[in-house]
Amino acid sequence: MNVTIVGIGLIGGSIGLEIKKNGFCSHIIGVDTNLKHQKKALELGVIDSIQSLEKAIKASSLVILSTPVNVTSKIISSVLDLIDDQVIMDVGSTKSKLIDQISNHPKRKNFVATHPIAGTEFSGPESAHIGLFKNKVTIICDQIDSSKFALNTVFKLYDSIGAKTIFMSSQDHDIHSAYVSHISHISSFSLALSVMDKEKDEKNILNMAGSGFESTVRLAKSNKEMWTPIFSENKNNILEVLENYISKLNDFKQAIESDNSKRLNSLIKEANGIKKILK
Repeated sequence: MNVTIVGIGLIGGSIGLEIKKNGFCSHIIGVDTNLKHQKKALELGVIDSIQSLEKAIKASSLVILSTPVNVTSKIISSVLDLIDDQVIMDVGSTKSKLIDQISNHPKRKNFVATHPIAGTEFSGPESAHIGLFKNKVTIICDQIDSSKFALNTVFKLYDSIGAKTIFMSSQDHDIHSAYVSHISHISSFSLALSVMDKEKDEKNILNMAGSGFESTVRLAKSNKEMWTPIFSENKNNILEVLENYISKLNDFKQAIESDNSKRLNSLIKEANGIKKILK
């Protein structure tokens, strides 16, 4: 079958490489407004051809929306308007707003909301690579609202690239994403800004950067076109998490200000409990 990938970046491009290699599809059509991305994706063999969105949808059995979440929200209704029996899926990290706006669309059952928990701090088709999804979890949201045929198509795709699928409501997904992903990126962006404010001499940063700093600030390299819309679309959940996070930072601040070693020990010991979750 033919597959269309709308947005040929890290996630969409990596899916393209995987399903070309494993024979899941016979032809991959790319759709991207960035001419450089189009050219690079063709050069790298991520896709086989470039077409307009409308032509690509009509020529495909499966359409993968791998654009920034605000773009996906903007185009999802018009994409569903264009289909007959094609399956549409997305790979974004926010879900509630997207799903709410198509809840009454006559083609809603053709759509499957997915979020592969995989990625790097890099972007663009040149960052795409084989193996990105192996043994990684993919969340499928509100599966009861998708047809069995659409779900089976998406299951087969993720199984072919080595991903494991779990189910979750879109509301729960967005809350959990805010806690385990979105706040991590905000923390990394904030730390990078704080360090650069203080350390104007970049050599000092490089000379003193250990593995702890590098792993913590790695996410600060992430693409603004991807993350600004995520923060906006999951605003309420992120603000709730930020309030809690700032409260914990203040706990450390107060304990350090008051030279309260006992309180510091207690906070660190409590935080060590994460070992039981992340083994």
